[in-house]
Amino acid sequence: MQLKLSVRVVDGVSIVDCRGRLLFGDESGVLRDTVKNLLAESKSIIINLADTTYIDSGGLGTLVGLYTSAQNQGGMVKLSNLQQRVTDLLQVTKLLTVFDVYDTEEQAVKSFSKSAVA
Repeated sequence: MQLKLSVRVVDGVSIVDCRGRLLFGDESGVLRDTVKNLLAESKSIIINLADTTYIDSGGLGTLVGLYTSAQNQGGMVKLSNLQQRVTDLLQVTKLLTVFDVYDTEEQAVKSFSKSAVA
């Protein structure tokens, strides 16, 4: 299934809902462009992977690139609602130690207000 994206804002945090497979090529390019455009408006971004069924190496590279781009612009990209297969992939690649990962979208949104206070 081709990757479909939708964007919404909750409590000032931009949330990108991903549905489908995050693969090298057009899919990861669309996600990259979407998040980079959002970074111009919002420094707080959550990538909701609840409906993401598969991520290949190109998709992982895109996530890491977005994380780095956000950091360089004073922003933050966090992940939420990972399926077990995606969690396992991030664990094997040690990327769970890089990303802030939350079980729910609500926890991820709240984490931005906590980091603003800290």
